Amino acid sequence: MNGNENLSEPGEERLVGADRVIAVLTELAEHPTGVTLDELAGILRSTKPTVHRALATLRRAGLADLVGRGVYVLGDEYLRLAFRNLDGRPEHARIQPLLQDLADRFSETAHYAVLAGGDIVYRAKMDPPRGAVRLTSVVGGRNPAYSTAVGKALLSGRLRSLAEVAEWFGELPLERKTATTLVTADELHRELELTRARGFAVDDQENEVGVNCVALPVFLQGSTMPSGAISVSAVSFRCPLERLVAAVPVIRETIEGHLGAGAVR
Repeated sequence: MNGNENLSEPGEERLVGADRVIAVLTELAEHPTGVTLDELAGILRSTKPTVHRALATLRRAGLADLVGRGVYVLGDEYLRLAFRNLDGRPEHARIQPLLQDLADRFSETAHYAVLAGGDIVYRAKMDPPRGAVRLTSVVGGRNPAYSTAVGKALLSGRLRSLAEVAEWFGELPLERKTATTLVTADELHRELELTRARGFAVDDQENEVGVNCVALPVFLQGSTMPSGAISVSAVSFRCPLERLVAAVPVIRETIEGHLGAGAVR
């Protein structure tokens, strides 16, 4: 080992080889209209030669493209691989028609999300066929589990005691995203108990001001734990939470119609 191998380049964290390439690829995904080499180097706190080498590797694989003078975007090959993978997942073929049905029936946005640590990840989304206001959620996007209906629907089967809630979330209180966000272990424990009792979760503008949501856990793989959750989300001025809650029996019936009677418990 020579004396330079343990030296990071000035101003950058210790990212080497594939770590650097992945960091650049991940940051490119945050800039759909493109980002320059200088901007990437600044965001990643790395030197321009280091970022440029990572970009060159990604371009050779078709995972990044140079679309203008010094402007980079995700490559078409990356998008092809991502969408081919999404379309090929068994759950996608079952979930997408369900979300389409819910969006058409209620003229609101339907989601399918899974739990990933302390967050939820949106695996599928269907916007309503009409309506000027659309939600900002995206497939692959994340939100905190504690402030979303899908998150609480999924956590309600896992966290059954106050101690389990406190251990899961760690440092408390949590970030208060809106005035109605539940941020303490006591609040979340009571909400998860209520979610279990009624069989669905609600988001009363807890993750985003002006957006309400109801969600039901679904069981696609015969497990005792849900594989994900289906939600219907709406802007509050167009569809108050009370109207969404009243629609839960129809949402449940629609889910069972697509996924089978055992999909909702």
